[in-house]
Amino acid sequence: MSEWNSGKLKDIALIEMGQSPSGDTCNQDGIGIPLLNGPTEFGIKHPKAIQYTIDPKKKCQINDILFCVRGSTTGRMNWSDQPYAIGRGIASLRHKKGDDYRFFLKALVDYNLNNMLLSATGSTFPNISKAQLEDLEIIFPINLPEQKAIASVLSSLDNKIDLLHRQNKTLEAMAETLFRQRFVEESSAGWEKDILKNRVFVIDNRGKTPPYLDQLTDYPIIEVNALTNESRLVDYALIRKYVTQETYINWFRGYLQKNDVLVSTVGSIGEIAMVLLEKGNVAQNVVALRAINDLSPFYLYEFLKYKKDEIKELDIGSVQPSIKVPHLLSMEILIPPRILLNQFDSQISNLTDKMILNYSQTQTLEKLRNTLLPKLMSGEVRVTY
Repeated sequence: MSEWNSGKLKDIALIEMGQSPSGDTCNQDGIGIPLLNGPTEFGIKHPKAIQYTIDPKKKCQINDILFCVRGSTTGRMNWSDQPYAIGRGIASLRHKKGDDYRFFLKALVDYNLNNMLLSATGSTFPNISKAQLEDLEIIFPINLPEQKAIASVLSSLDNKIDLLHRQNKTLEAMAETLFRQRFVEESSAGWEKDILKNRVFVIDNRGKTPPYLDQLTDYPIIEVNALTNESRLVDYALIRKYVTQETYINWFRGYLQKNDVLVSTVGSIGEIAMVLLEKGNVAQNVVALRAINDLSPFYLYEFLKYKKDEIKELDIGSVQPSIKVPHLLSMEILIPPRILLNQFDSQISNLTDKMILNYSQTQTLEKLRNTLLPKLMSGEVRVTY
């Protein structure tokens, strides 16, 4: 492979480690430069800042790769769509030759991500230093047009995947708008009121931890990080824990069904998703709520999203945020007439069918990308340029 070179990531990339500004320089009023502290602000492609700072210590540039370097989400990435102040949980990466090669750099990081994570320090949560990033051993084509050609193949797939994600985000916004119009703006004082406990069946497998595997099986364990997608779909790509068939059959007290609503109870509390694919189960830090007694599961999902701020206020944690399930079940819920729920179910069911189709197409494209990635990045498959 005479046209390819062995080297280190620092040979082709500029790496900037984040540094958190002091708390008294931060605000949520939009004053200063938007601040990113970690993956909680990450979206499907671009982040959405919650805080701002008037004294940024480290900044990224537009089109930088934003790379999480601390904690359980180490290795998660986003693209910078504007300059941000970056805190210590994030590093920014950019190709030394400019934006035209950013997709090649992203592919290079993707290809070497597992090796990078293996080198991470920390017994409970991994951490990656600047030296570990810079000294990551890589191989890459010396010819810049070939780098650009490889990036073009992979970025075309990424763009199609991003389009499907954005379509699902739009469908989710449509569902939320229908809910607010029908059941908030046009609600009636005569509608029945109840408490959540009387309208849901709880699937709660928290307690003793099952024996996990880190290799892929047909039995994924859905954790909090998989609920933070921009649609109601569980993000199975973020799942890192699995169990055997034997554990799945014998260990759990309850099992998920289609249209169960998932709610996180520890850490990032109040994250909500819906089981549209009957795949996997919950264990620690997540419970499932199944609509019963004539309650619509689609209404339940939208109701919990609408009440997300109230759910977060149920926090009783001292070290980390947490909520008690009985407190969640004591929330009051408005019950609209069944005829309105039936109409709502019909409309939302059509939207979720489209979400599932988009998700299936996304999975197909991601499998194709993951198949091509090692072949292109190792030189096994060459592209013309």
